[in-house]
Amino acid sequence: MKNLFIPLCLLASFPVFSQNSDSAQYYYNIGMQEQTAKRYMVASKAFDKAIAFNPKHIDAYLQNGYANLEMRKTDNAKSYFAKVNELEPGNAAAIKELAQLYFGYHQYQLAKDMAQKCATCPGNEKIIAMSNYHLEDFAGAVKGLLSFLKKNPNDAEANYTIASSYLAIEENAKAAQYYEKAIQLDDTKAGWMNELGIVYYQTDNFKNAAIAFSKAAEHGFPVTASFSENLGYSYIYSGAYDKGEKILLDLWAKKPGNKDILRDIADVYYQGKMYDKSLEFCQKILEKDMNDAKALYQAGLCFQKKGDKSRGQQMCDKAIEMDPSLTSMRKQQMLNPGL
Repeated sequence: MKNLFIPLCLLASFPVFSQNSDSAQYYYNIGMQEQTAKRYMVASKAFDKAIAFNPKHIDAYLQNGYANLEMRKTDNAKSYFAKVNELEPGNAAAIKELAQLYFGYHQYQLAKDMAQKCATCPGNEKIIAMSNYHLEDFAGAVKGLLSFLKKNPNDAEANYTIASSYLAIEENAKAAQYYEKAIQLDDTKAGWMNELGIVYYQTDNFKNAAIAFSKAAEHGFPVTASFSENLGYSYIYSGAYDKGEKILLDLWAKKPGNKDILRDIADVYYQGKMYDKSLEFCQKILEKDMNDAKALYQAGLCFQKKGDKSRGQQMCDKAIEMDPSLTSMRKQQMLNPGL
């Protein structure tokens, strides 16, 4: 009888194990029925009961993760998918969900690491590339996004991110190309339009900058003083003088002590050979400050260009007396008479 003790104990445990397994499957099936009916909270509780009877029930953990995603309980969902990954490290479904969740939590290194465990999982190529962007590996982001966009050319977010990546590595022409594509695919993103405007502005493509800034404003981008300044200068530098002047003068009216705006407008008109308009803005500066040597010098140049060389020369001489540093401007003018 003594030799039968161990086998009998083992045999006694089999019904309990079988009962637990049956109960786990019973509650799992209920959970699946409730999930199909979109009663996700009830389904989650049923999956929890299945797990209580069988702590290694991978499908129950997985489905509980999906149910919690539907309820937007992402912390809970992440813990269930993580348990699946712990019990079955190669489970592609869990890896896919964890990569997306980590990315959504801005845990980009974790998202990248998880996605790399299943590079063929749907969406993981994009997550790796997008994570590289947020980790400031812009070259890696460009490489990955180019590959992704070959297969998914109409993904607006990917087009925008590769545009931002090219901008970060100072390839502005390519950046503009992908910004344009992103906006074409999603014309609701005022922020993207503003960024495109900045790219064009920085490359002296003022006409397209003005178009992009205008679209941004039309789509609700905040019209701050800085934004208005960019738009105003884009207009005036691209030759839309009336539009640019109005915006910049409105800005100046709010901060009349800022002579730089008036000086810039005067210079634009001078470069455009509109000497009377340039003089008008030089006069505005001098009305504020009669000792502004730069404005006086600019006015002198305008008179010379208009044919009143004597008066213009006297004004330039007077300006140099007031500010000897302007001598360098005269030397430059002598070397480049066309200025």
